[in-house]
Amino acid sequence: MTTAPTADGLLSVQLYTLRERLQEDLTGTLRALADLGFAQVEPFSFTSFGEGGADLGRALAETGLAAPTTHQHLVGLSEDELDAVFAAAAALGVGRVVEPMVGADRWGTADDVAAVAAELNAAAVVGARHGVAVGYHNHAHELESVIDGRPALEVLADSLDDAVGLEVDTYWVAVGGQDPVALLQRLGGRVVALHLKDGPVSTDTADQVALGQGRMPVADIVAAAPTALRVVELDDSRGDRLQAVADSAAFLREQGLA
Repeated sequence: MTTAPTADGLLSVQLYTLRERLQEDLTGTLRALADLGFAQVEPFSFTSFGEGGADLGRALAETGLAAPTTHQHLVGLSEDELDAVFAAAAALGVGRVVEPMVGADRWGTADDVAAVAAELNAAAVVGARHGVAVGYHNHAHELESVIDGRPALEVLADSLDDAVGLEVDTYWVAVGGQDPVALLQRLGGRVVALHLKDGPVSTDTADQVALGQGRMPVADIVAAAPTALRVVELDDSRGDRLQAVADSAAFLREQGLA
């Protein structure tokens, strides 16, 4: 018998938030996150940390952190390249590799979206050989593009195989002109992870702030996808981003959301 993960077990942080610190001190930065109570993290382009992510793997082991998800480009790769990515991800203990972005020029029509879905589905077939699933992470353009009355991201969901989940960046959903809570409710179980960030809902990433200090309805967002991984992220900020991560985790815990 399996049990649902606790709220704290659903908490993660996107390491892009601390990219400069990671370049200066990979292990020290991960240790700082562990000290804040994080048990898991989400790397960006994990293969940039040593061959096959070897340096990252050593730092994760040393700090006791897990990486259940990671960002890594998949769309446009050959089967051999995909095999290498998924083999390296499996070696790190990653369970899902998330495509971080497909450019805005590929979301204009239903055929465009179907082609993206086909590439993600094909990648998932390769990932399955390694026991690794696939995901897709949105920005604003997948929501700004509306096809037959529906945002392109929602159209994408219709064509994805079960092995491909959505990591919904709720801030970029709002920037893209859609209601993140309503979208999450429509997408339902397709959503496997959330990017939680806050701010005035603007395209200026430096405007982003710790959770609870901006306009995003964080509690309602989490309630709309209660079993999804909750990944704290700031693309940028005018303040210290590690402090913002700490404040975000504290906010989630105070609200009973982590």
